[in-house]
Amino acid sequence: MQMKRFHSMNVVPLIDVMLVLLAIVLMTASFVVHDALNLDLPETQSTEAYQSKTDEVAMNFSIDSKNALFLDGIPSSYQDLTTILQDINPNKPIIVKIDKQANFEYFIKLVDALKLKQLNNLTILTKAE
Repeated sequence: MQMKRFHSMNVVPLIDVMLVLLAIVLMTASFVVHDALNLDLPETQSTEAYQSKTDEVAMNFSIDSKNALFLDGIPSSYQDLTTILQDINPNKPIIVKIDKQANFEYFIKLVDALKLKQLNNLTILTKAE
């Protein structure tokens, strides 16, 4: 008995499987929050879940326990703040995360630079007690 040769392969089942896998990856990836800086945020009783009020992407400032400043996870310096904030839209959302071991002085430097540029759409992240 001789097997029949086929000239094309049915890829529809393969496409279906790949779409299901893609959907699973996208759904689980949206729930994973990765904090590469490992900040120990201060605890508060009035903490609420953060939700952006606009579709605009927020700027994320972080200060770690060694008082180093990060913008969107990238090391930055306090001297460059005025340059970084030069052409920012005043309504742009800004998120600040500061480790509870950081010196308060560095938090004040950051907030002062934001206020000098009239950037008042500020959210300070903490964790619930």
